[in-house]
Amino acid sequence: MSSTIKDVAKQVNVSIATVSRVLNGQGGYSKATEAKVLNAIKELGYQPNAFARGLINNKSNTVAILFPEVSSQFSSKILRGVEETVHGFGSSVIVCNTASHGQRTMKYLQLLAEKRVDGILFVSEIITEEYYDKLESMHTPVVLVATESYQYPLPFVKVDDKHAAFTATDYLMKMGHHKIGMISGNKEDIIAGQPRIDGYKQALANKGLTFDEKNIVHSKGFSFTDGLDSLPNLLEQAPDITAVFAASDAIAMGAISSAYKMGIKIPEDLSVIGYDNLPISEMSIPPLTTVAQPLEKMGSVAANMLFSMMNAGQKIESRIMSHTIIERESVRIL
Repeated sequence: MSSTIKDVAKQVNVSIATVSRVLNGQGGYSKATEAKVLNAIKELGYQPNAFARGLINNKSNTVAILFPEVSSQFSSKILRGVEETVHGFGSSVIVCNTASHGQRTMKYLQLLAEKRVDGILFVSEIITEEYYDKLESMHTPVVLVATESYQYPLPFVKVDDKHAAFTATDYLMKMGHHKIGMISGNKEDIIAGQPRIDGYKQALANKGLTFDEKNIVHSKGFSFTDGLDSLPNLLEQAPDITAVFAASDAIAMGAISSAYKMGIKIPEDLSVIGYDNLPISEMSIPPLTTVAQPLEKMGSVAANMLFSMMNAGQKIESRIMSHTIIERESVRIL
């Protein structure tokens, strides 16, 4: 049978309230009493009830993170940074897989309200009015990761998607490519879809190149299948392109696989640059040149911001993280 707080108090000959104050660092006891209580806890193997302590502290010592796709390499790298930081603060992480489904997201938010989580990290999804109203009613600090809201005043951590796409396209031009196609994500996505298209167009304009609609194919999302299906369409529309900017590494991997099936050599016949720098980009054949988001660092920074809000109640400035080109072997010099 497990020991209780009453057993600890009896062994040390103090009140249950004193043991509780020691557990919660509330003071009102001597150093000697503290040492005796802690020693008794160790001897008896007493495990404080986290929920009960939360009622006293008005804290659950948990934060939640909501992902649209929890199993992706994109999500796992962000989660690694989040967990390392959160555990450093003595808290735990609840991971929610929303599948970008509004009803499921609302169910999770209701559950998190009932669990009384201390803070929420919202990853890579657009904040709808319904989500925001629920978050506001929870009175829980929120930080957005790899997304932002133009409409609602929520702090965020992300790269500048337009600038990063500009950098990727500009890199291809510096390598001698001037006929550059793009496989984009969903153009209706105002967070990562359209900004990356805008960055691609701006890079072309910056070099005096005219944008041609036939040089771009818009996908439904950012998946491997999107790249696999889109490259044949792009090459049918624009057979003279020498390079492709893919709006994600997954799209790039799909495009490379499609090129292999079509007998097109990468990068001898067609250069490809991706976006994200996921672990799989190093494993492709050839290894993928890509524009890197510092995903793990983004997770860590977002978690630190969240704890600043939780512990100090202070307003936090949003953070734009730097991006870099990772040169591998999928782009050749013309």
